[in-house]
Amino acid sequence: MRVPLGRITAVHGLKGWIKVHSDTDPRESIVRFPRWLLTPEHSRLEADERVVTVLDGRVQGKTIVARLEGIEDRDAAEALIGRSIAVLRSELPALEGGAVYWTDLIGMRVRTVDGTDIGPVKRLFETGANDVLVIGDERGGSKPGSEVLVPWIRPDVVVLVDRRARRIEVDWDPDF
Repeated sequence: MRVPLGRITAVHGLKGWIKVHSDTDPRESIVRFPRWLLTPEHSRLEADERVVTVLDGRVQGKTIVARLEGIEDRDAAEALIGRSIAVLRSELPALEGGAVYWTDLIGMRVRTVDGTDIGPVKRLFETGANDVLVIGDERGGSKPGSEVLVPWIRPDVVVLVDRRARRIEVDWDPDF
């Protein structure tokens, strides 16, 4: 299983370095993975995937820069812009104390403690105070395609995460 970690956004300098948008926490953790799986922006096909070795990487201002094996100049680096960065699930560090990877939450069904099914987790995002679940609202309301935002506050709001059943239970009013 592939786990997305970020994407290549630009080149950095003339010697093949790239700028990286990282979804890891902390963001510089992305360059600690020795191999990346690069996939073109609009492709999900493994045949389009390229495996690269990360030679070096660091925080550079507000971004992350990295040097990849075989990418020696600006032209080669430019050819990678827009590619998504992923790693194999087996390369992720083990988690402790009930922590979960965001990627594991995507697609899980969310329901309230009173049994109201809201819909699947579409994505998550960070705020200054807490992370937020974005849930596709499938309750058949008047706004098709709407989304419900639920703060990721455990255990006050997110009461249960059942990985086997792929279900999250929340103490939250979906109409809030």
